[in-house]
Amino acid sequence: MASVLSRHAFSVQEWEEMGRLGLFDEDARMELLDGEIVDMAPIGARHQDCVDRLTEALVRLAGQRVTVRVQGSIRLDDRSEPQPDIALLRRRPEGYAAALPSPPDVFLVAEVADTSLASDRAKSVLYAAAGIPECWIVDLQADQVIAMSDAGPGGYRTERSARGADELAVAGIPGARLRAADILRP
Repeated sequence: MASVLSRHAFSVQEWEEMGRLGLFDEDARMELLDGEIVDMAPIGARHQDCVDRLTEALVRLAGQRVTVRVQGSIRLDDRSEPQPDIALLRRRPEGYAAALPSPPDVFLVAEVADTSLASDRAKSVLYAAAGIPECWIVDLQADQVIAMSDAGPGGYRTERSARGADELAVAGIPGARLRAADILRP
């Protein structure tokens, strides 16, 4: 007789309680995706450099119009609490100290992929299903920014690649545009 493995899908409440109880090493890089605790890839120098450049560019463009969150959690639903590299959030006078941002608060998420393209693509499906309007994946191996929009339950229905002088409209910041070259190392 074959045995069947059963899995326990964690809720966001369980995930957060485990964190409060100190069950995870404070340096552990993990996130909750569709009820599963997933290890995140280590951040290398090239990845961090790209996150820094993208953050600087978005802060310069955003001014006081949005909050730029760097490598912080967002709550998609009761089973997912990812940590995108960048999230552009609706600006709140009170900030987000009382609760994590949820999909109505998020204009854009950006993931930087040096070694994590497959997992970042899988996360983009969760972002789309939650209704986040736009997701960018900065693919460092292919020197391109994959811009996805038109969110739906099965993922983003529109996708385009941007390189070099190609411009990307920045969701949540009317009139703001950013060249792919501003994100990717020239």
